[in-house]
Amino acid sequence: MSHLIVSNLTKTVGEKTLFKNIEFTIVEGERAGLIGINGTGKSTLLAILAGIQDADSIHLDHPNKYRVAYLPQDPQFEKGLTVLDAVFEGDSPSITLNRQYEEVVRALSADPTSESLQQQMFQLQQQMNQIDAWDVNALAKTALTKLGIDQFDAEVASLSGGQQKRVALARTLIEPADLYLLDEPTNHLDVESTEWLTDMVKRLKGSVIVITHDRYFLDAVSTHIYEIADQTLYKHSGNYGDFLEAKAMRQEMQQATDAKQQNRYRSELKWIRRGAKARSTKQKARIQRFEELSDSLQKDNSQTSLEMGLATSRLGKKVIEGEGVSKAFDERVILENFSFLLQQGDRIGIIGPNGAGKSTLLNLLAGVLQPDAGQIEVGSTVKIAHFTQHLPQMNTNERMIEYVRESANDIVDATGEHHSAAQMLERFLFPLHTHGTQIGKLSGGERKRLYLLKLLMEQPNVLLLDEPTNDLDIDTLSVLEDFIEHFAGVIVTISHDRFFLDRIAKKLWVLDGKGHVEESLDIYTDFLAKQEEQQKLEKEVKVEKPKVEKVRTEKKKLSFKEQKEWETIEADIEKIEMAIMEREEGIATAGSDFTRLQQLTNELDELNAQYEHLIERFDYLSAIVEGKA
Repeated sequence: MSHLIVSNLTKTVGEKTLFKNIEFTIVEGERAGLIGINGTGKSTLLAILAGIQDADSIHLDHPNKYRVAYLPQDPQFEKGLTVLDAVFEGDSPSITLNRQYEEVVRALSADPTSESLQQQMFQLQQQMNQIDAWDVNALAKTALTKLGIDQFDAEVASLSGGQQKRVALARTLIEPADLYLLDEPTNHLDVESTEWLTDMVKRLKGSVIVITHDRYFLDAVSTHIYEIADQTLYKHSGNYGDFLEAKAMRQEMQQATDAKQQNRYRSELKWIRRGAKARSTKQKARIQRFEELSDSLQKDNSQTSLEMGLATSRLGKKVIEGEGVSKAFDERVILENFSFLLQQGDRIGIIGPNGAGKSTLLNLLAGVLQPDAGQIEVGSTVKIAHFTQHLPQMNTNERMIEYVRESANDIVDATGEHHSAAQMLERFLFPLHTHGTQIGKLSGGERKRLYLLKLLMEQPNVLLLDEPTNDLDIDTLSVLEDFIEHFAGVIVTISHDRFFLDRIAKKLWVLDGKGHVEESLDIYTDFLAKQEEQQKLEKEVKVEKPKVEKVRTEKKKLSFKEQKEWETIEADIEKIEMAIMEREEGIATAGSDFTRLQQLTNELDELNAQYEHLIERFDYLSAIVEGKA
């Protein structure tokens, strides 16, 4: 059984120690979810294990030829690569053969009479047969299709950032490996793609370490939870739900311990305030214990929720109203004659397949885009905060506290109490000693958290959130969800995070990608369940076999026409079976000849329909011959 034993792992970035002398073992079949606050070093840990970054110190123990497949958070591709080229970039034998095969296929399509290319094709096909490399080829194309990528010959550089991440995900999943390292694989995936990924990760033969903010995904795939905190890695058995249950029990025990520590702290504080002179060794040691106790209590107090309602300017009955709104880009219709009314207290989740126009709709609400037809009216008291997928330019030399104070020095809650910028930073999981840190030293997730806080410091009464959950750690998501639950204004959000939408959205706007918007009052999970049930019913209707009506008659024998049919029907069924086998073999060896694949698929569908009809006729005629009709 393959395994990886990591020990003595230490990593420091600048003045910050991410983890110190951590150790863990992951064996074949384990799927570990890696969690921790942004900036604790989750992505750095994966990069070190992948050999992309160096550690200050590390010792690795694993079998020879131990292979690692790595999905970075922001994958990079060489210029000029097609989608298939990018997917077959790995160096395993099966991946290398598929890359060479696809190159020869393209060359043959340009010069089909070349004997040397035909010979290369024949040799490659033999080699692929020997090591069953065709399975990888089929898996690559299936993975791309399931992830919403259907233009295999398109250049990767022409794709959006989200599409490039999906290509990189397909590349990682098809690579034979002992350890798969996946950094935010669910970002930019819709529900259907996430469900496919869940099944795929469960079927991987190696071990898996995955960073993700999708709590449903994490709960479904993980057998262990790795938590990075206090420069240490903690390992918990079970899935995310088991981890939360164990953590709740630990917190209950910790509360009792904290009460004792608080009493100790008060007595030590009295002693310090009396002006204890640090002359003796005992007194020095006691002062040191006091400082350690103080630090631990401050650390515990920094982990807090954001259960506070902000004071917001009063909203009227009409917040934002749209009438007959239409929007298109060239021939692509995003919205067609969409009317809506946002009112105080609305919590709306915008959902739909990738490319349906969710961000476009949010940009229309924010006034970033104007409709082609119809109009959008915004109430006079509305103050919008628009959180976009892509962070605005930040001054990397500016310090966190200065950046937040650009919006406001403090914030007022619903009770009239003031909370300073420093206090709000702490509530957003930035400890007091980090407030002077330059933005350039923050991780991507920390910058996103900081940007979100700056928007909230403006005390808006309408929040427009475009994928706020991407790249945020689970602890920060909990803080954000607590804030939204106590927010008095209107929220419209786009998210693929099912847990987040279940907790936040009270109403759904469902975009179908053809310009139509359906409104649903279901919780997101209930909506998905109904949709799945509807698809099953539609599928059952489509595949339902036509029933042959058996008319009761006095006839005991076959008619002349039926007798002729009975004499040849077994031979006809055998011919159809042979034709079906030929088409299936053709599909397996068609490679990337997609025209040929489509033709064979259509023929196979027609043959299967004929086969079903012949079987039904055979059953009917048999019943007459046997006297059962």
